[in-house]
Parts: sequence; structure tokens; C-alpha cells
Amino acid sequence: MERDASRLTLVSAVAALVMLGLSMVYPAAAQKFSDWSVPVNLGSIVNSPFAEFGPAISKNGLSLYISSTRPGGFGAADIWVSQRASLDAPWGTPVNLGPAINTGNQESLPNISRDGHWMFFSSDRPGGLGGSDIWVSWRAHTHDDFGWQTPVNLGPGVNSAAFDAAPHYFENEDVGVPILFFPSGRPGGLGGNDIYSSALAADGSVGPAVLVAELSSPQNDARPNLRHDGREIFFYSDRPGSIGGTDLWTSTRATTADAWSTPVNLAGTVNTVDLELHPALSSDNETLFFASNRPGGFGNLDIYMTTRTKARGK
Repeated sequence: MERDASRLTLVSAVAALVMLGLSMVYPAAAQKFSDWSVPVNLGSIVNSPFAEFGPAISKNGLSLYISSTRPGGFGAADIWVSQRASLDAPWGTPVNLGPAINTGNQESLPNISRDGHWMFFSSDRPGGLGGSDIWVSWRAHTHDDFGWQTPVNLGPGVNSAAFDAAPHYFENEDVGVPILFFPSGRPGGLGGNDIYSSALAADGSVGPAVLVAELSSPQNDARPNLRHDGREIFFYSDRPGSIGGTDLWTSTRATTADAWSTPVNLAGTVNTVDLELHPALSSDNETLFFASNRPGGFGNLDIYMTTRTKARGK
């Protein structure tokens, strides 16, 4: 009942803002940052000899959700959370989210809404429409990492018989109409997995999915992750220009009404000849978490972080 009440509250808020938001003039909000630092492995507490990937960071920066194949889970991969007491404290041992979220199938690639009440993730559990679908869970208390309720499949507006996964929920505060970004291998794209978006309708439903052509290519483009103002996006791809098997790429736009710029490879300090996957930007826009199998890690895939600083006076 609490989840239903929250959904109605969210829907009412969206409906009230739509008419106002559609008539808004979007100010350009370019932010200037330093270059990304040399990435740092999060260490043997967060990482293991198994695969850690698909990170997601809470708005307060104190909870790091990861996907992992480590022992102690319920299926092929589960969603776990590592907590810390403060931004300067070390990460704690990851704890499995338990059977409310994880099953004997694969659950991975979580994304936490900015308000902290919703978690979107990928799963191939029974009840979906394809090999991998996007699901969502709600919690009443935003600081309770183990309060997630039974997940709900987002349905045919988002999911298809093809691969649909790695969602990012963009709250779209300028307009008031939330948008879900996600990769899909459905027919009608440019090739491989492409990036799509679906708007949240006033009745709470999601869809239909629309191809984001300027971010997609004939290769694989996946795991989009937006800055909270919607003017910068990160994803990974094996498109031409990549240094390794897959690299992290970024694109910007002056306003949320504009098309995305031509994607740019995060070359230099971030990408390597190995795999870089699953970018996740912190709420302050200054830390990027991602997965990589580069040398020096603890397992098949590890979680890394790179940082940047906002330019002085900006």
C-alpha cells in the first residue's frame, strides 16, 4: 500500500508539472570540469576474485550498489550494497540485498532514483518479456538499503522480446516528465545494442521506447548514465575510435531540449586496451564509478573510480 501511495504521489506531481514544464525556456547550464584523474581500484573489500560490475551510487554517496557473481548470492549475479559512514570513510563489506530483490536468475545493473525511493535494474527472472528485462522496486525509507519491495516489470512500453537492460532514471526536473534511458537490442536500431528513452506518462506507465540516434551506432552502445541536470551523459561502446574492447564515452547538450553532441571517448587517463564498462556518476558530478578488467585488479571485473573537480568560479 505504501508503494501504491508513493506511486500516486509521483504521478500526481508529474501531471501537475507537465503543462508548466512543456512551456519552459531551458537555460544553458554548461559546467566546466578538470580532466578525469587516473582511476583507482576500490580495493579488496568491495572487489573479489569474482566479477563486480554495474555500480550505482546513492545521492548522499554513502551506499554503493554493485552487481557481483561472488559466493553467497542467490543466482548467476546478484545486487549487493556496500556502505560507509561518511564520504571520507572506507567502504564496508558488500551485503546481498536478499530474496526480495535477488532470485535464482540474474539481477544486475541497478540504478537508484535521485529521490532514493526507486531502484531500476536488469533481470532475466520469470515474468519478463525477453531474455533480459527492466524491473523496478520501491522503498518507503530512502536510507534503508534493505527495505526494497517486490520488483515490478516495467512492461511492453520499455521491455521487448530482445535484450533490454542497464536502465537510468532521469528525473528531468526542467520539464517534470521523468525519462528512462536504457540500451536495447530490439529491431529498428542501428545495430547491436542501441540507446533508447521512454517517458513516464501521467498515469504512471512508461513508454513507448524511442531510439536516441545521436548516441547509437552500428556497434554496441550501452549503460547510459546522466548527470542529474540532463546535460551530460556517459555510456560504454565498442564503436570505432575505442581503445579497447569497450570504452567509456561521453556526450553533452546545451539544454535538455537539444540533441546530444557527437560522443567523445574518455581517452587519456580513463580508457585502456582492456574493458571499461558501466559508468555511474556521483550526485556531485565529480566521481565516476565503472567496471574494468584491466591488470592490477582482484578478479574478472573490478569496480574503479575516477574523479574530477569543478572549475573554480563556475
